Amino acid sequence: MSETKSKFNRRDFLKGGAGVAVAGLGSSLFSTRAAASSSSIPAPDPSNYSSDSRFWEAVKEQFILAEDSVYMNVGTTGSMPKSVLETFTENNEIVAKYPWDMQNKFGSWPYVSDMIADIAPGFGAEENELILNRNTTDGMMTILHGLDFEKGDIVLTTHHEHIAATSAFHTLEERYGVKVVEVDIPVYTNGAEITPEDYVNAFRDAIYSNNRNKIRLICFSHITYKTGTTLPAKDICKLAIEHDIATLIDGAHTVGMFNLDFHDIDCDFYAGSGHKWQCGPGATGILYVRDNASRIEQIWPKHREPLWYINSSLAESAHLYGSSMAMQYVGNDHYPAKQALTDSCKLWDRIGRQRIEDRVLDLSELCKRKLANKLPDGIFFCPPGRDLSSGLTTFNPFADDLYNGERLTEFRDRLREDYGYIIRTTNFPLHLGDTTDTYALRISTHLFHDEEDVKGLVKAMAQLYKRMA
Repeated sequence: MSETKSKFNRRDFLKGGAGVAVAGLGSSLFSTRAAASSSSIPAPDPSNYSSDSRFWEAVKEQFILAEDSVYMNVGTTGSMPKSVLETFTENNEIVAKYPWDMQNKFGSWPYVSDMIADIAPGFGAEENELILNRNTTDGMMTILHGLDFEKGDIVLTTHHEHIAATSAFHTLEERYGVKVVEVDIPVYTNGAEITPEDYVNAFRDAIYSNNRNKIRLICFSHITYKTGTTLPAKDICKLAIEHDIATLIDGAHTVGMFNLDFHDIDCDFYAGSGHKWQCGPGATGILYVRDNASRIEQIWPKHREPLWYINSSLAESAHLYGSSMAMQYVGNDHYPAKQALTDSCKLWDRIGRQRIEDRVLDLSELCKRKLANKLPDGIFFCPPGRDLSSGLTTFNPFADDLYNGERLTEFRDRLREDYGYIIRTTNFPLHLGDTTDTYALRISTHLFHDEEDVKGLVKAMAQLYKRMA
């Protein structure tokens, strides 16, 4: 036996997130490196863990973000923890060294199944309900193009959706004659009174304003990327269930930010990103497909197939392998990326997803409070209440110039160049049918930030405002 072959056998297979060998295709992928990394984090103060500086400083040390700037654009992409990044690099090297020596292809279902088994409980899901895919767009397209729509079917959505949904809606309209109805959801501006019920009522009105028997799907963002508003997903899904309508949620900004429980939300489909708030590598995501297939079969027209496996190498054999395996298997997969996502999810589970959600919302609340104090004439577009808030804060300091995208872009760029704070801009119509977009700055607060990051950002924004006003 050659030395190369002998060495590979001793290593057995790709490393899990730990730097330890994984013995065989069906073995458990316990990420001991991620476990070792999180073991250096002290136990939080149970009385007030969200403000336990010692605990969150240790969490912050898990990341290798540049020290010459403060990165606050997690809503675009996150940053892999250093333990996850190290193992991701090692696994890619092993793939490069032994491209044909891996038994049965490392991307096969039994192997990815171990990853899913590790993380499914953290999302309130069963193992056969999760698919590790490329990103939110991948999940949205898989469902929107997989559902068996026909001419005259109606999809309800909002006027603040991402192109991951709107692009597919356009295709459904052009190709099948589906009618896409945008719901004019409330948008917060200073002083506005908005409640979760207002969003539910907006969808309820849309249901009664259209042909109920033709409404097949309600599709909406759990957190709108345009304003950072958290929609009452569970209540909207309850409304859909009452009217026998399927639900698909764009969760690009909730996976890794919120303590999600898909069973509690009671949606049919949920697509999320792995590279944003979950801080996995690029081109990773999570797709949830409710196991209760009988619900879709009951509410979908009897003469149609409820869901076609349009993105699968096992479409014709789905009845043998099950829907989750069929949707997971797309040919030769990127195991190192999926393992890195798994490792990041397991690190989040150890830190505590509720702790992370509380920390994110506390920092977001601090950001809003400081901005209101330092820039009192500015306009917020994200509700201040915790039930509708998120880690995204949208704000325009130039209240008299809300439609000037160039000015706000200059503000964003100078904030980075002169002060070292990295955020982004966003734009959106306040109301359905508006011909001119409103512009805002979008600030992300996450688990690797602290109170000083937020205070420093607001101080810099106040100084820059004086220079540009």
